[in-house]
Amino acid sequence: MWALRRASIPLRSPGFSIGISRVSCAKLEILSPSIEEDKAGTLESPQEAFDRCLYLKRFYHTTCRSSNVFVVRQFSSQAGAKSSGEEDDLEDGFSELEMPSSAKANQDGNVEDESDDELISEPELSDDGVDIEERSQNELELLDSETDPSEKKVVKKWAQSALFKAILDAPGLSIHNALDKWVEEGNDLSRAEISLAVLNLRKRRMYGRALQLSEWLEVNKHLDFVERDYASRLDLIAKVHGLQKAESYIEKIPKSFRGEVIYRTLMANCAVANNIKKAEDIFNKMKDLGFPISSFACNQLLLLYKRIDKKKIADVLLLMEKENVKPTPFTYKLLIDTKGQSNDITGMDQIVQTMKAEGFEPDIHTQAILVKHYTSGGLKDKAEAILKEMEGDNLKDRRVCRVLLPLYAQLGKADDVSRVWKVCESSPRLEECMAAIDAWGKLKKIEEAEAVFDRMSKTWQKLTSKHYSVLLKVYANHKMLAKGKDLIKRMGDSGCRIGPLTWDALVKLYVEAGEVEKADSILQKAAQHNQLKPMFSSYMTIMEQYAKRGDVHNTEKAFHRMRQAGYVGRLRQFQALIQAYINAKAPAYGIKDRMKADNVFPNRALAAQLVHVDAFRKTAMSDLLD
Repeated sequence: MWALRRASIPLRSPGFSIGISRVSCAKLEILSPSIEEDKAGTLESPQEAFDRCLYLKRFYHTTCRSSNVFVVRQFSSQAGAKSSGEEDDLEDGFSELEMPSSAKANQDGNVEDESDDELISEPELSDDGVDIEERSQNELELLDSETDPSEKKVVKKWAQSALFKAILDAPGLSIHNALDKWVEEGNDLSRAEISLAVLNLRKRRMYGRALQLSEWLEVNKHLDFVERDYASRLDLIAKVHGLQKAESYIEKIPKSFRGEVIYRTLMANCAVANNIKKAEDIFNKMKDLGFPISSFACNQLLLLYKRIDKKKIADVLLLMEKENVKPTPFTYKLLIDTKGQSNDITGMDQIVQTMKAEGFEPDIHTQAILVKHYTSGGLKDKAEAILKEMEGDNLKDRRVCRVLLPLYAQLGKADDVSRVWKVCESSPRLEECMAAIDAWGKLKKIEEAEAVFDRMSKTWQKLTSKHYSVLLKVYANHKMLAKGKDLIKRMGDSGCRIGPLTWDALVKLYVEAGEVEKADSILQKAAQHNQLKPMFSSYMTIMEQYAKRGDVHNTEKAFHRMRQAGYVGRLRQFQALIQAYINAKAPAYGIKDRMKADNVFPNRALAAQLVHVDAFRKTAMSDLLD
């Protein structure tokens, strides 16, 4: 333990400390070892520090305290649910977190009206290598753990409520008149009916209307608010108006209801926004208020550090060991994926063994992560063995099909993709169709992908931009600009509303066709004339293209527009920006100060980049001239 602690303290990272001792006078801090500006090579690597924590002799054998987490479908970033394996379906639009078994997705394949609300944003399908399956996990754990026992039977069925239908049919932006009429007609306004309506609104990412419903209920005193109702409001405010408005709302919540659930909710939204500093501040605030350190909070930090700063993962693991916080299945899933991303297959396998020793069997999505990393690591035999295990003796479990399709495609197994699709073909579900289109696209079988899309469009009359975007991405990946334009026209003719997913596919389509300026123009217009925020990956696609050209001016403009859109400075953005200066053979004055202002500290790769853009760097020739 002492060796581990020493490994965690090479350098302090300004502005970040998490106290973890509540019983002793001494305050141990989680330190974020960052790299000194010109001494990047002297520190223990993040991988080594990570390994030290993973191979502790006692890997968290104690149990953690149970706590009621606020349940709401579409909560931003939750982690820590225990999955029984009863149901592992994904729902697009969830954030990167843990999915509990009890939340049952729509299994009949019937598409319902999923038209986007005026104030919602489509989910990101990819962000810095983040898998959409990881995003999905957290949302439903909130649903499972917070819903009143009396409501759970209804919630699990995801039945539509009459109140939800009335809200859906309300014309215009405001739903207040429809709600007033609902009450005047003497309709049911019980807590169960309200909860079901909110859950259906969240399922369709109609956060604006869900927020209006919450506000109307409180103003008209139709519901006695408890902590989970305030937490629901807080979450909706964060989704619709951003973190700053959500944080301000906490002060309006009565102190008696300002418990752990409230701060967890805000921390969850910080994780979705990739705002490390705010998440760490809330973590410390929860500790200062005397709330127990939970697996939920630790998983939020692990999730953020996995994406942005892997050096700090070891600190969180040490914290969990010291505080006797037992890891959840999602904790293991994060660590498995982190090891896989680092190409440490041996370490990944050891975590799986530890997970099983602790009584957790990898669920279907954890197995999918393993297959992905085995495939990228060239271990196709191991990948195929897991796929066969996932598939079982037959494919009666249709939940597995949409996971298997893209994984077999990644392995280049066209025959297996065809075999699995035949199981679904007679009565396909929407998610299976989308997975098949993606799979055929990966196999460069464009006609097959188009055939599935045509089948999907004939089966369901009203498709959303999410469904069109899958085929649009196939066209983009294969530089089929003409077909992409035709599909966009088809979307417009169908009355489909275009949102961030479509913009992202369009950006990639034009970039792959070599028309970067056109892609940039599309993104700028989308950002200026719509209430929805473009995806992080859309900006990065354009920014990285300008950086390749050494176009510092346009790279800086793209960087600035990302900040205006609310994407705070991150490592990947600075890597692209610095690369632009490197390719332009120009010094980047003040770049280190800019990074410090955003609390971004270089890893080894970025530190190596910084050397090339340091205007005051000493070289052998400059010493001679001096």
